[in-house]
Amino acid sequence: MSKFFQAKSFLAHWLDAVDDHSIHSPFFFDFYNRAIKGQVEEVPFAAIENTRERLLANQSILTVQDLGDTSPHFKNEQRTIAKIAQTSLNPPAQCQLYYRIASLLEAKKIIELGTSMGICSLYLASVKDSRVITFEGNHDIANIAQTNFEYFNQGNIKLMEGNIDRTLPEFLQTPGKIDFVLMDANHRYEPTLRYFNWLTRRISDKGVVIIDDIYRSQQMAKAWRELRKHDLVYGSIDLFSCGILFFDLNLNKQHFTCQY
Repeated sequence: MSKFFQAKSFLAHWLDAVDDHSIHSPFFFDFYNRAIKGQVEEVPFAAIENTRERLLANQSILTVQDLGDTSPHFKNEQRTIAKIAQTSLNPPAQCQLYYRIASLLEAKKIIELGTSMGICSLYLASVKDSRVITFEGNHDIANIAQTNFEYFNQGNIKLMEGNIDRTLPEFLQTPGKIDFVLMDANHRYEPTLRYFNWLTRRISDKGVVIIDDIYRSQQMAKAWRELRKHDLVYGSIDLFSCGILFFDLNLNKQHFTCQY
């Protein structure tokens, strides 16, 4: 992860970013105000955030094998639960953003690549009438996530453990459209494009795919630039922390760089 690259990318994003006053598309204006600028809802998620705090205080050691882009925070496979939680869990505001988007779309079938310890999964599972299928490659981390799901008695979450290169194509053999995808797993160029192309076979016409950490590296920035120009993508929003891709034919290939 290049700090210089991220700083340069953030400056470019800040210079290009617009707010709702510059968005003339009715769809994107509504989406920006209801999903991106939506109100922070602390109380409904207080129990989930208490679980996050417990993870951040847990000094137990795990042995973790990196299946994707290795975090610069770690020099070996021995890591505390607290350190993994600190570096891999999406912050509360980001989790709430994903919850608001999925709620606005009334997403029924939600896919999450990269469960980590299940905090964001629990947010997504709070969407009314949703079913979350979440994929995690590391056994010990998956066990922690599953424990959290059971603690919350969250029966609408299915955890798929194992290498996503195997588990995702196996899952996608099951028929049915997908309404919402969060890709937050293997932060490299080739796997990001590969997973995206697999998922587009099942994405619904009104569905969205969110790519997390689009400026984590030059590889991810390259993947983001290509994906937003994909033939099946008809709209996109760059929030710097993530990119949102839309598949609705009526959006006429519109792209926005927005403040968040």
